[in-house]
Amino acid sequence: MKHFLFIFIALSFSLFGNAELASVSVDSLRCADLLFLVNNKGNAITAVTEGLDQLPIDHVAIFYTDSNTHTPSVVQADYEGVRCGTLQSFCYHDIDTAACFVVVGRIDVPFDSIQSLKNALSHLGKPYDYYYLPDDKEIYCSELVQKCYRSRDGELVFKPIPMSFHDKTGTITAYWRDYYARQGLKVPEGEPGSNPGDLSRSDKIVILGELRK
Repeated sequence: MKHFLFIFIALSFSLFGNAELASVSVDSLRCADLLFLVNNKGNAITAVTEGLDQLPIDHVAIFYTDSNTHTPSVVQADYEGVRCGTLQSFCYHDIDTAACFVVVGRIDVPFDSIQSLKNALSHLGKPYDYYYLPDDKEIYCSELVQKCYRSRDGELVFKPIPMSFHDKTGTITAYWRDYYARQGLKVPEGEPGSNPGDLSRSDKIVILGELRK
């Protein structure tokens, strides 16, 4: 009976762990907070990366308040490239609200939030990096954070990590092998980079909870 109770509690936590997240209001957000997108459908990215509490996190955006309109906004690198938009548009138009929700992370170490945001905005208009390569000609979502967030001394807040395109067995998945093969490219396994799931687990971030829309 004790073993059954333990298994039931473990399964309940696994299935309903999202309920443990606190609710975060828009008014409590700060410039340079990170907005992690949890995609409950999962995809090729979440299959080879690990998010906070094993949540399927496949995107990250940066929160800021537009200095001209005072509108809650985001800057992000997505399939349209590096761009700005309102937080409302991000929450209701950019994502599948039926399958996704947003978790808020806040940098928990000293850093220059203003300069970090300026760094991110300096990449506006660059195309999205569909191949997750380490150069700056094109940018993907977590790369925008990893390369732009700096300490007051100009040091990177988040060091690059080896890129992961492999499953839990250590095997590069068929999806990514085929994806790069179609372009005549080698899978950049182990190349320096980042991913949104890893960022969400960083000890330099505190997770505040789920954004209340």
